[in-house]
Amino acid sequence: MHTLPQQLANGLFIGSMYGLIAIGYTMVYGIVQLINFAHGEIYMTGAFGALAVYTNLPDSMSIWAALPLMLAGGAIVSVLIAVGAERLAYRPLRGAPRLAPLITAIGLSLALQQVVFLWYPNATAGKHFPQLPGGPYHVGDVDIQSGDIFLVVAAVVCMAALAAFVRTSRTGRAMQATAQDPDTAQLMGIDTNRIIVIAFAIGGFFAAVAGLASGLKYGQIKYDMGFQAGLKAFTAAVLGGIGNIYGAMLGGLVLGVAESCASAYISNIPGMEQLGGEGWKNVWAFVLLILVLLARPQGLLGERVADRA
Repeated sequence: MHTLPQQLANGLFIGSMYGLIAIGYTMVYGIVQLINFAHGEIYMTGAFGALAVYTNLPDSMSIWAALPLMLAGGAIVSVLIAVGAERLAYRPLRGAPRLAPLITAIGLSLALQQVVFLWYPNATAGKHFPQLPGGPYHVGDVDIQSGDIFLVVAAVVCMAALAAFVRTSRTGRAMQATAQDPDTAQLMGIDTNRIIVIAFAIGGFFAAVAGLASGLKYGQIKYDMGFQAGLKAFTAAVLGGIGNIYGAMLGGLVLGVAESCASAYISNIPGMEQLGGEGWKNVWAFVLLILVLLARPQGLLGERVADRA
């Protein structure tokens, strides 16, 4: 049990990344009742956008000076793809049966993977990503890397900024109104198309932050990194309560801690030696999801929007 603080810290780090991605899922679902399964690839393109900026900067520029430019580059790529997907792929299907936009999202996900795969040679093996200097830092029994610090700080800042934006701004209140009843919101003078685009853009920005943080943490990005991360983030959104932005972050943290602890400790239980380790962490993550939904189908914090299905 002496490794418990480290496992909890690892879970919080990876959970923060899941939460950042999950917010994009939950915002889009909360407003247009759409599961954007291409969101994991938007996260992936944000990471490659940040890398593209870094590779074109002077070699003499430090990583700290390059970091804001990398974030801006990744955010521009992710936001443009997210907004373009909404305008060209999802909006024409807004009145179609639910299966049509779902299949479109899966097709868009595969298309984005292949575009990046063809654009970057040797993308299968992964592309090297710069890492922040310094570390590891020792806090008691916990070792923390510089990339972990960036990830947690970014998650806290983004979450606080989003909460303040939704709660206090006119656009944020319009987003809440559109989520509750888009037809009535439109009759009250709210441009619901603009609100939906803003939701996609915010989700794309958060995905870019997560993509940059992932590259800084692991030192490598791959063209297919968005599939599993997107699936985990969707799980986190459902776990916390789909449509609830606070629930998305909470679900990500719970999922990250559950993964980390399960992979570390389940193999120590007598009779379960073969059910632990890194290879089983995905299994236990979805087992947790099933158990939570059996006990509380609306998720940990509950769904914030009315079900219009």
